[in-house]
Amino acid sequence: MEKLSIEAIIKKIKNEDCFHAVSDDYALTLKIDSYVHYVCSAIHDGHQFRTELWDNCLHSAYERWYEEDPATKAMIESHPIVVAGCDSRFEYDLNRPPEEAVFETAWGKQLWKQPLPIPMKAKSLKKHANFYRVVSALIQKIEEKHNCCIVFDMHSYNWKRWNREVPTWNLGTSNIDNKRFGFLVESWRKRLSQIQFPNKTLQTANINDTFQGNGYFLKYITQNFKNTLVLATEIAKVYGDEYQQIIYPEVVDAIANQLKVSIPEQATEFLKHISK
Repeated sequence: MEKLSIEAIIKKIKNEDCFHAVSDDYALTLKIDSYVHYVCSAIHDGHQFRTELWDNCLHSAYERWYEEDPATKAMIESHPIVVAGCDSRFEYDLNRPPEEAVFETAWGKQLWKQPLPIPMKAKSLKKHANFYRVVSALIQKIEEKHNCCIVFDMHSYNWKRWNREVPTWNLGTSNIDNKRFGFLVESWRKRLSQIQFPNKTLQTANINDTFQGNGYFLKYITQNFKNTLVLATEIAKVYGDEYQQIIYPEVVDAIANQLKVSIPEQATEFLKHISK
């Protein structure tokens, strides 16, 4: 993996180069092994939190980890195109629009002891903007090459805090074209429901149950690229213990190995549908 500026990353995408890179501010990673018609993303995988923010932050490292999506990049990293965030969503949230991306409160608790200084907020917002510059260049290149793109937008959520039964997998679809892509959502739901877990987790996959797909990442791509489908895919944190801050690597590996099969199958089905 090479360290590259945002401008160099975008240039490589425009030239259709294959590469593995981390941005020179260490805010994102991008791997492109080939310019296939599908992208995997893990925008909340990151846990980095700038040291200059530590003393002013009221949330502990565990509280931040609890609301992040640990191991979601590991579940998809074998695929040809993978983009991931490196920073904690408590610095800036890539799934919120710029005006809401730097929190003042987070999950009902004040985030900062003192209001965040404007230069520190600007530094975070620049990384947010740069991420979307890269995403825009990437999706544009794939649509130019294939006339379409499908994005597997991977997230996780804390299932133990719900006071009702919740699904292992949730697909959020409220901001996509369901008339055009609804049957593809259903086929993805069925594929997810067939994934087996080594810890005998009862497997369910629902649509718009715990979350409805209101994230900025999905909205940004959907609004700017008319032939790109974003599948906002949330897994309950059954691959770890959200209260003990433990990840079960054997469960993560099992998920990753099965997604090696199911993601390309879904991408192929999507391409056949678009090509008609």
